[in-house]
Amino acid sequence: MKNLISQFSKQWKLLPIGNLSITIRSFSMTEKVIFFFFVCIFIITGLSLLTKINARFLVEVPDYGGNITEGVLGTPRFVNPLLATSDADRDLVALIYSGLMKAHPEDGLIPDLAESFTISPDGLTYSFILKEDVRFHDGTKITTDDIEFTISKAKDPILKSPRRGSWDGVNVEKVSDKEIHFVLQQPYAPFLENTTIGILPKHVWEGADTEQFSFSQLNIEPIGSGPYKVNKVKRNSAGIPTNYTLQRFSEYALGKPFIKTINVRFYQNEDELLRAYKQKDIESARGFSARTAHELGGSGIRIETAVLPRIFGVFFNQNQATIFTNPEVRKALSLSLDKEKIVSEILFGYGVAINSPIPIRDNPLSKEPQKTEEERFKEAGDVLLKEGWEKNEDTGIWEYVGKNETLKLSFSIATGDALEIKSAGDLITENWKRFGADVSIEVFETGNLNQNIIRPRKYDALFFGEIVGRDLDLYPFWHSSQRNDPGLNIALYVNSTVDSLVEKARKISDPTLQQEKLAEFEAEIIKD
Repeated sequence: MKNLISQFSKQWKLLPIGNLSITIRSFSMTEKVIFFFFVCIFIITGLSLLTKINARFLVEVPDYGGNITEGVLGTPRFVNPLLATSDADRDLVALIYSGLMKAHPEDGLIPDLAESFTISPDGLTYSFILKEDVRFHDGTKITTDDIEFTISKAKDPILKSPRRGSWDGVNVEKVSDKEIHFVLQQPYAPFLENTTIGILPKHVWEGADTEQFSFSQLNIEPIGSGPYKVNKVKRNSAGIPTNYTLQRFSEYALGKPFIKTINVRFYQNEDELLRAYKQKDIESARGFSARTAHELGGSGIRIETAVLPRIFGVFFNQNQATIFTNPEVRKALSLSLDKEKIVSEILFGYGVAINSPIPIRDNPLSKEPQKTEEERFKEAGDVLLKEGWEKNEDTGIWEYVGKNETLKLSFSIATGDALEIKSAGDLITENWKRFGADVSIEVFETGNLNQNIIRPRKYDALFFGEIVGRDLDLYPFWHSSQRNDPGLNIALYVNSTVDSLVEKARKISDPTLQQEKLAEFEAEIIKD
């Protein structure tokens, strides 16, 4: 021990670096052990320090190149921004076409083909300037002629484009090959969202008359100006597209995409899609049910989620089922329903329980203590009892005995045959039966539901979804003028205060002021 202490207290004088080996050989065995010990400490400490510095200042950036193969449910039929209706169509349209503006996940709406835009002080005129030398995939330069052509086709009543409603009443004024104006009849703050519509190349589409538009081969082998162009389309024996190979478009207005090639493969059902993923025929997939996503996530597979601007709810039709004209009935049904159970058991957590017709990111219900079924039924029952309702001892159904008639809490719910929708509808029905409602569920094929039930408003209550959109324009869903088809007010709701609020909200461009109007709207809806 004394020898070791003396070594540490000893003054060492090293020879020049060139004679390091001579110096080390001059050490005693103890000195050599101490020397190499500290050398190791120095190396380990240095490497650790360099690693931390590297981690602090190193920034990961994407690199150019690589391929990806993705699976999608469905079959593309209209790879056309004016006709796309299915998810398969819309996925390809988003990759192949570009518009004046583009939706960005962090920055909202950003210019795409547009160099710049201005909005007149009265909110009626939107002026756009195109970027220099923007081109379609075939090399043809994009001009305002292409934009004017696209909008005129969108407005054509014979074509019946799903985008027609966005452009009705909008006048298009071409100023030059680079400048174009859109003139509105009244202010409409969410109008910029409309300008994300993909632009068609006039020079390849102008030969197709409106009647033949939907039959054009260009709907399957499109030419756009988006980040990717069609390189190859693979079809099955029936001529139906099963695989698209997309090549990046180096002259894309927002710059060359990073991924070189995207292969999109289409599958007819979830079982086929899941099998392809497990067999590694595809690297990623979208469109799985909540149950499948939950099972895949539980096995360690990475699941990406996004909050969608849509809601699902039970909409009461007071015109057909007068029972819903009673506020206490609407309130009792709302209070008695276990929404969190739907989210956990049907959606496996891939959803949010809300008390509002406005899609939100935070879950307000999670901040409240969760009530038991007994507590919910007691609170809802008190609402009915206060207004003179009583539970029939023989049937267990809530009834209101009036002078001329006896009202019974009885109604049916119409919904679609999609698995999750039907399962949630069954859970809602059973929930309200236990509460004391005589309720039944009627399940329809989606097309039949839309055409024969929703459009003529032939339902007591409707369990359905609404895609509200990023712009939160609630006018189509809640304004009284939209009660009848093709309006989307499926609750046939009438409230003059709400009419005024949604009219004002869609004219306000200031986000803060718009949110104030939406908050007033929300309070009015909740009150009803």
